[in-house]
Amino acid sequence: MAEIFKLPDLGEGLQDAEIVAWHVGVGDHVVTDQPLVSVETDKAVVEVPSPHSGRIAALHGASGDVIAVGAPLVEFAAGAAADKGAIVGKVAAAEDEGAPPEKARAAPAVRRLAAQLGVELAAVKATGPGGTVTKADVERAAGEVAAAEPIRGVRRAMFLNMTRAGSEVVPATVTDEADIESWPDKTDVTIRLIRAIAAACKVSPALNAWLDAETMTRRVHERIDLGIAVETEDGLFAPAMRDIGNRDADNLRRGVEAMKKDISARSIPHEQLVGQTITLSNFGMFGGRFADLVVVPPQVAILGAGRAEMHIVAVDGAAVAHRLLPLSLSFDHRVVTGVEAARFLNAVIEDLEQPE
Repeated sequence: MAEIFKLPDLGEGLQDAEIVAWHVGVGDHVVTDQPLVSVETDKAVVEVPSPHSGRIAALHGASGDVIAVGAPLVEFAAGAAADKGAIVGKVAAAEDEGAPPEKARAAPAVRRLAAQLGVELAAVKATGPGGTVTKADVERAAGEVAAAEPIRGVRRAMFLNMTRAGSEVVPATVTDEADIESWPDKTDVTIRLIRAIAAACKVSPALNAWLDAETMTRRVHERIDLGIAVETEDGLFAPAMRDIGNRDADNLRRGVEAMKKDISARSIPHEQLVGQTITLSNFGMFGGRFADLVVVPPQVAILGAGRAEMHIVAVDGAAVAHRLLPLSLSFDHRVVTGVEAARFLNAVIEDLEQPE
């Protein structure tokens, strides 16, 4: 009797995973712990090992498919008793039990064209006489399908996170500028921003917190695990720099460089992609001055730094040109007050305006 191996729980509350690549094929004999498939979960690629030895009878899913945790993944030809709770290969049967769908009206030549182009006639908008599907209708539908790009991988994780943030968070933003004219040449902006956030969290700890909206509870963290937003061609990553308040500049710099290398190689550990308590976005590296940033639950705050520019300021009654760094602090107004946010931003500015 065949045995069904389901996608196991991959930890951190993940509900599904996207298949990246299969390492085995139907008919292959595998041994215990041999990698079966690589899957992507919340921006990290992991391998799923075989639970035991046996011969592969069927694979469920192809590259790019999203599989739910607990759903059939691999069918073994022999071994332990099959999982009676698994539903394999008969998903469409339930749909067949209802009333049959109305058959689309189309000429035989149009039907052949639809089959060649992989177009489902029932889903095509008919513009011909009496609701008939025409050749032009099929070609238009094929073009629409070809133009549609599935949201996968990193962008899928971003899509889900931003959707959740948009539906849950009550956002507010305060902005200001830090005068960084006293900075030495080649100052590492990211390291200075990390240090400033650590200082601000001590002054206004309410922003280094998590909110559980369902239970209406919040958890203010003593340790600062800073998420650093990094843009790539694939989408947005925000890996965590752990315990930034107790690390010196050299240690932080090495951590940032290692993080960038891991992201570039797509080898960043999953545990580094979760658990952020507050986030930094240095979006000014690409452009823009101020922004309404997105707070991703359960976090309650994100600080953004825009593009630094020269501006005229008053110093001892004289107009002089100084380099100013624009700052945007977005926060969840359900649990962070305007005063707490302003106090935090002021502390960031105070630390940034120190020469070293």
